[in-house]
Amino acid sequence: MGDRNLEDSVTTLAWGGDNLKLIDQRKLPFEEVFVECRTALEAASAIKDMVVRGAPAIGVTAAYGVALAAIEYRGSDKKGLLEHLANSIKLLSGTRPTAVNLFWALKKMDKLIKDSKDLKPGQIRDKIISEAKKIEIEDIKINKMIGQNGLKVFLKLKKEKFSILTHCNAGALATAGYGTALGVIRKLNEENLVKKVLVDETRPYLQGARLTSWELQKEKINFFVITDNMPAYFMSKGEVDAVVVGADRIAANGDTANKIGTLGLSILAKKFGIPFFVAAPVSTIDFDTKTGESIEIEIRSEDEIRKVMGRQIVPDYMDVINPAFDVSKASNITAIITEKGPLYPPYIKSIRKVKDGGRR
Repeated sequence: MGDRNLEDSVTTLAWGGDNLKLIDQRKLPFEEVFVECRTALEAASAIKDMVVRGAPAIGVTAAYGVALAAIEYRGSDKKGLLEHLANSIKLLSGTRPTAVNLFWALKKMDKLIKDSKDLKPGQIRDKIISEAKKIEIEDIKINKMIGQNGLKVFLKLKKEKFSILTHCNAGALATAGYGTALGVIRKLNEENLVKKVLVDETRPYLQGARLTSWELQKEKINFFVITDNMPAYFMSKGEVDAVVVGADRIAANGDTANKIGTLGLSILAKKFGIPFFVAAPVSTIDFDTKTGESIEIEIRSEDEIRKVMGRQIVPDYMDVINPAFDVSKASNITAIITEKGPLYPPYIKSIRKVKDGGRR
């Protein structure tokens, strides 16, 4: 997608043929700054340092990181190229432990490389670049299918318009474009079915207050930002018709890891009888992880809690801990909306059916 212009729309990344441009999500919404990656190391740093975040976007960026590794290798020796690619894949795989799309994309690239080992170095490079572009294009297509399937799920709720609560950012910024949870909201808005969107600020990184609100503002979708301790209030007042969130990893039984705070929302939604939907591509399902208890939870820097937009709010002498994700039990989830259609309980059966039908 080398012809995409980051400045023209809500777009996370743009491939330039020998470079990858990423909108720096750490700077939004106050600055629209772009980071250029020309090496696998720079792509890995962008993932690790949260220039780019969101499971699908991380996967696409990692795929392009492998493409950058192929381009940056200047030697003519095939063995040297393959070793460089293997080392780059290892580097990229060590950036974020929870989002399964990262490992899905790298596994896909690794298989392509192994299947192409008899080709010339230039041919291997071209196939890698082509595969990364394919992953990006496919991600956008899948997100739009998720949006369409989400519309069908919401129509079954039989309301004229919906007040929807969302957490973190699962929009265009978290994907190659359009979004998962926010993709559902976008599709509903296209059909004039959105009354308002309640946006959790999502501490400590403020992905809701900074990123989701920025996207909704660009799309002219009615919304307001609330703090993370306000959802129960609005649910108790009947001002939330449904909750829609994304996912970073879904276990084979439907347990879902997502941004910290999602677990509490799933419990509250169940308490108040509010539908709780997870919107994610099939690539986010980790068929090899039986339950959410086995999902590794990333512990991030204490400074993300100590500081807000560079301003310190917690003194250094106070202990803090910063888990980036939590796991919502499958029993709290009304449906998992994928490009293959909505999955309903019992998730062990519906997820197994998706697996048996083939994975994208």
